[in-house]
Amino acid sequence: MNTQVSETMRVVQFTPPGSACAIVFGTGMAGISDMTPGSIKGIHLVVKDIREAREALVRRGVVAGAVEDVGGVFYAPFSDPDGNLWLLQQVPW
Repeated sequence: MNTQVSETMRVVQFTPPGSACAIVFGTGMAGISDMTPGSIKGIHLVVKDIREAREALVRRGVVAGAVEDVGGVFYAPFSDPDGNLWLLQQVPW
């Protein structure tokens, strides 16, 4: 979803398919749009099938790290163009 709220505020909301959560980007939003690019580390995107989600990113040109098993919870890291660190996460429950 992409919305021009006012002349100084624009919101882009990304909701992964099947998710009840959303990630918001934009301009003119105090506390959100004034964050330093690349300063966010470890945003978790919980997915049902980490290998499928990782491959979907790779097909779109995203460089994603290998899937790692950390005590039965699986992670695969990737960065966005601003240098923020994201983690795909698959939990067994």
